[in-house]
Amino acid sequence: MTADDSYGRLDDDDYPAYTMGRAAEMIGTTQGFLRAIGEARLITPLRSEGGHRRYSRYQLRIAARARELVDQGTPIEAACRIIVLEDQLEEAQRINAAYRRAAESDAPPDSA
Repeated sequence: MTADDSYGRLDDDDYPAYTMGRAAEMIGTTQGFLRAIGEARLITPLRSEGGHRRYSRYQLRIAARARELVDQGTPIEAACRIIVLEDQLEEAQRINAAYRRAAESDAPPDSA
């Protein structure tokens, strides 16, 4: 991999660029919290060649949302389920909007 390839990945939300310690520091939590949401299967960090967990920016956003819910008193398992359901709802709304746009473009114009 060249330096140019590495720099290009800095903008990739899915590139696992952050170690567990740095990830925890960035979202203001503990490494144990990151392990817990990993065990709850909310996020699955990639592993380095040495077996260390590595997190992407996308995963850090999810972890930060989980931390927000837990800070509000939601149990971690419930917080993880809420986030999964929020994600599913957002995807369903995106798909519905695409269907609506497609249906509107196929419909004849109103003659009012």
